Amino acid sequence: MSIESFKTAIARLANPASAEAKSRYFRTGAGEYGEGDRFIGVTVPQVRVLVKQFWHKLTVAECELILCTGCHEERLFALLVMVKQFEKGTAEKLAELFTSYLKHRRYVNNWDLVDSSAFQIVGAYLRDHPSDLLDQLAQSQSLWDRRISIIATFAYIKKGETEPSLRIAALLLNDKEDLIHKAVGWLIREVELIDSVEARTFLKSRYTTMPRTMLRYAIEKFPEAERLAWLKGTIGSTEKS
Repeated sequence: MSIESFKTAIARLANPASAEAKSRYFRTGAGEYGEGDRFIGVTVPQVRVLVKQFWHKLTVAECELILCTGCHEERLFALLVMVKQFEKGTAEKLAELFTSYLKHRRYVNNWDLVDSSAFQIVGAYLRDHPSDLLDQLAQSQSLWDRRISIIATFAYIKKGETEPSLRIAALLLNDKEDLIHKAVGWLIREVELIDSVEARTFLKSRYTTMPRTMLRYAIEKFPEAERLAWLKGTIGSTEKS
């Protein structure tokens, strides 16, 4: 009944004009990264209101069902419910949610879905249960697995730990996808906020060969004169990669 009530509630919010715009924004056309995704035009704030209403009523199995069968906004809802349950859960519940997320991650298949859930579930769980999973995901053929691997490291950064972000960033330096370039650059930028020397040391031995978008995101908050020097390639380095 909770799923049926949710489906009825979200269907009332559908907006065809917004759905068309979202389909273009999230690149759902043939050959694009979101190919085949379906939107109904519900806004993120509206989805979050539904999460507040339903998060405590749904089982993990019901979240999985919505995640596996729903439109984009429904999948976002399911993931945000899982995030909320993770925040409130027992150790047993956290393990269940983490396992469920990994098992069904092929449905976490757009950048907003990854960014709304990967560090909150995958990263948060792995901080207390170390493994080489992030390294494995970073080497996956799946664009979304690779984005999960780097976004998940934000959970470590929030606790002042920078090594995982730079380790996964190094694995993704030669990635061909723009969505990975942006994510890696963002995480390097977050590292710089904690340890500017460490971030700059990482960049100095790599910035001339890393994708331009990645570099631009990484140095976005640098002082203007310094930022231009990085972009012009005039920052010297003797460090090895």
